[in-house]
Amino acid sequence: MSFYFAKSELFDRLLTSIQYVIPQQGLSRLVFKITRLAMGPLTYWLIKGFIKFYQVDMSSAQFTEVRHYATFNQFFTRALKPTTRPLSNQAEIISPVDGEISQMGQIEQGQLLQAKGHYFQLEDLLAKQADIVTCFERGLFCTCYLSPRDYHRIHMPITGQLTDMIYVPGRLFSVNQRTSRVVPNLFARNERVICLFTTAVGPMALILVGALLVGSIETVWAGVIIPNQLSQVQRWHYPAASAPVLSQGAELGRFNMGSTVILLFDANQVSWLSEITVPHKQIMGQSLARSLR
Repeated sequence: MSFYFAKSELFDRLLTSIQYVIPQQGLSRLVFKITRLAMGPLTYWLIKGFIKFYQVDMSSAQFTEVRHYATFNQFFTRALKPTTRPLSNQAEIISPVDGEISQMGQIEQGQLLQAKGHYFQLEDLLAKQADIVTCFERGLFCTCYLSPRDYHRIHMPITGQLTDMIYVPGRLFSVNQRTSRVVPNLFARNERVICLFTTAVGPMALILVGALLVGSIETVWAGVIIPNQLSQVQRWHYPAASAPVLSQGAELGRFNMGSTVILLFDANQVSWLSEITVPHKQIMGQSLARSLR
């Protein structure tokens, strides 16, 4: 059995190794441009091929006909019919996305579980922003992977007011299960946008992690977050008097190509639902956690 796992890990490492040498940022910028080109029949052909290859369920899309989407990015960030993602009536905290929960639990000794046997540091994930690290150093975390076939808009798990947004430059490794098993500190190395909110259950951080071929990350209050040329962490603070308040279920942002969301809460205020075990396929709007208040 140990030989099998060693062989499997070696195979994963071989397939992942190319990501260290390819021009990750350059390829992602190219994808950004191509997916926004209106190429008529060629765009429709690409979308149809994508739907067939990834078995995308278009029945839940607001517009089911391929010809409605002038660009590939319009299709990829498609809206859903309002009735397809009803919010759970009794849910205090809901899933912000459609995706697979790959890991969830409590942060211990400042570490989050990335994959079996692999951990990464909370302070690295949060770009060493000391005040935010303090909020969640004994907190809860949930990591949700969005596959190419998933719905790629992100919604609010609970009503909250935005306080800060932080852009963190980084690499753009793939974030699929294979890569998470073999690339150390994956989520703390990749480019990401950290969104911090105040809620009825204390502070909440929702972290949008970029990935290979993710052309950009977008939020409803700031639009497309453009990577800066200085490779520096940027932080925006929003005063309470003017900061946006987003209701539970409201759209927060979207991935232009697929990626991962990491959700952080205060463990003294929130508890994950005990019936959720990982890996677990979760749909936006389904109950995810409850308040301890």
